[in-house]
Amino acid sequence: MTKTIMRQLYKYLRKYRALLIFALAAAIISVPLGLLSPVLIGRAVDIIASRDGIDFAALAHTLMLLALTAAISAILTWAMNLLARKASARAAQDLRTEAFEQINRAPFSLLDTKRHGDIVSRLVNDTDAVSEGLLQTISQLVPGIVTVITTIVLMCMLNIWIALAVIVVTPLSIFFARFIGLRTNKHFLRQSQAQGKISAFASEMVGNQPLITALGYQDQSATEFAALADDYYDANFKATLYSSVVNPGTRFVNAIVYGAVGVFGAMYAIAGGISIGSLSAFLAYANQYTRPFNEITAVLTQMQAAIASAERIFEIIHWESDSPDDIDAKAPAHSDGHVQARNVYFSYNRKKPLIQDFSLDAKPGMRIAVVGPTGCGKTTLINLLMRFYDVDSGKILVDNTPITRIRRDNLRSLYGMVLQDTWLKHATIRENIAYAHPDAAMDDVIAAAKSAMIHNFVLQLPQGYDTMVENGGENFSAGQRQLLCIARIMLAKPDMLILDEATSSIDTRTELTIQRALERLMHGRTSFIVAHRLSTVRGADLILVMNLGQIVERGTHEELIKYGGVYASMYRRGGDDD
Repeated sequence: MTKTIMRQLYKYLRKYRALLIFALAAAIISVPLGLLSPVLIGRAVDIIASRDGIDFAALAHTLMLLALTAAISAILTWAMNLLARKASARAAQDLRTEAFEQINRAPFSLLDTKRHGDIVSRLVNDTDAVSEGLLQTISQLVPGIVTVITTIVLMCMLNIWIALAVIVVTPLSIFFARFIGLRTNKHFLRQSQAQGKISAFASEMVGNQPLITALGYQDQSATEFAALADDYYDANFKATLYSSVVNPGTRFVNAIVYGAVGVFGAMYAIAGGISIGSLSAFLAYANQYTRPFNEITAVLTQMQAAIASAERIFEIIHWESDSPDDIDAKAPAHSDGHVQARNVYFSYNRKKPLIQDFSLDAKPGMRIAVVGPTGCGKTTLINLLMRFYDVDSGKILVDNTPITRIRRDNLRSLYGMVLQDTWLKHATIRENIAYAHPDAAMDDVIAAAKSAMIHNFVLQLPQGYDTMVENGGENFSAGQRQLLCIARIMLAKPDMLILDEATSSIDTRTELTIQRALERLMHGRTSFIVAHRLSTVRGADLILVMNLGQIVERGTHEELIKYGGVYASMYRRGGDDD
């Protein structure tokens, strides 16, 4: 699994190989320059310790060369880190963008089973972990490898026998780090999963705090959050515990190496086999040689977290997509508004049938009202008309063309939707009204706002149409949010309308006014109206009374009242069975 994830991550880094090549070049040049310092310091020591006296000219030249190489090495190291940061950040951003795009392509049947807070955690926290892991790999691993190779060469030039002693002990450090690293991945994966759960829960609780307070659920939510926090702590603790063993272990092995070099080097120097300056340089190189192994083990810990996070992101990227549109699918820009349903069957769960043998023939310009108790299939019908879900069997047609033969984008653009649950973007009022038509003229935006009876309210705001909509419209009332959504549809002027409890959040007085505006909007357009208030559907050309996914009654208001069935009973009670 780890190798597969690494190969997938490499595909994202490969786009920025130019940055990586320059970073690698900077590392290849800067590391050897930095490693010249021990040689130059050793040379200075030998000049100072010379029995012939101090050659100040040679000492000055050596110190100047030391300063120059250190400065160039520092500049190149800065450039390498900058390029590495840029490459890793861009790769992580591509990963995040592709995951987000896949969410837009995923079928609603899949999204409905996922917790939104966990998805947000993957897009934000997990991609940040991947970015940091890639950065550490590039900025630490590559220079570390160059450091090891360079120090081996320099140590062999100073004294090949002491160098071999150092090299022979090195595999112990590598094997130890690998042994521990392979056993920590599952703990980092559990940590990422626990983080996603706690993020999802916190998002859900914070977003519904007024309702939680009203229901007195604070203590219970705190208990549930504490349980999730404990699980996250346990996962985080175990991941940290196992990974933290690596660095001390490798440092212990490296300390043995350094001590061995000091002892054997001192004995060799006493025997006259190496100068004091060369021995000091060798000790410095032994330290430089072992340091990358300490850093690499730290990088391995970071990479384990990154791989666990990448696995969660790739899970989104590999989600199934909506079935592709047919190559020869139609792409109508407009519709006459003739909608038909022929013997439609549909269920979210095959064991629990919902829509059964549903048929409908909505002629152009008709107003179809759909009423019935909760769970009867009203909203499901809307989902099928918009092709958010595909039918199990049967057909839905628009202008005599099966909707499976129409491009989804074009099909959905034919409808204008106003739902009971309002959605407003974090943007200005103008941008929200013109959401589907960002290039709309200001006069058209104002005209739509006037039709929706929201214009005067907007003018009373300090910034008018430039007022920001915060947190989905929390700075406005529920009715005002609904009116803004209605204004958005009035600006779009679609060929067909879907009104799902469009006026449920509006007071009775405002509803009467907005109904007149909706009457103008629905004129000449096929409209599907889902309503609780039966008074709002009296003027419909056809009322469908649904129960358990089936049409139990159909007709006009007068016909259904005269029939004296379910609709008449609902009407006398003042609403449906919700």
